Amino acid sequence: MNVKVQNIAYLLLGTNLGSRNKNLFDAIDKIGDKSLILNKSSIYSTAAWGLEDQEDFLNQVVCVKTFLNSFELLEDILEIEQKLGRERIQKWGSRLIDIDILYFNEEIVETPKLIIPHPYIQNRRFTLVPLVEMIPDYIHPKLKKTNVELLDECSDRLEVSEMKKK
Repeated sequence: MNVKVQNIAYLLLGTNLGSRNKNLFDAIDKIGDKSLILNKSSIYSTAAWGLEDQEDFLNQVVCVKTFLNSFELLEDILEIEQKLGRERIQKWGSRLIDIDILYFNEEIVETPKLIIPHPYIQNRRFTLVPLVEMIPDYIHPKLKKTNVELLDECSDRLEVSEMKKK
């Protein structure tokens, strides 16, 4: 008997090309085709990380409930990125949309194709600030620290600013 399990995942969305707000909206809309959107963080404007000589990003964390397992969810978001025009040209380069799985239940997955929790959570303010907004006391399954503790210890000093709602 194949029983489908409901899973909770936290996804990070990022965009720095085109109509950035529309890119986030379109990505969330498509994610909602196969998963239930439970919550969304505020939208944050953030300086580019890793490859800093590019336009600022808009970032948002989305919490979803899904019957997809972590690998199926990865395939779904890669398909969404492609449908929305994502081109993988340069690591950490500009992009129309980027969707990363941050957390998936409390799972730890380490394969060549997928790593959960996302391996850079603790290094990126643009990830931690919206996570702290949504789930401050969630304990990182591998590092055994809350998102608040990870943000307090984060060495990334790039500015992360909440976008004002219109």
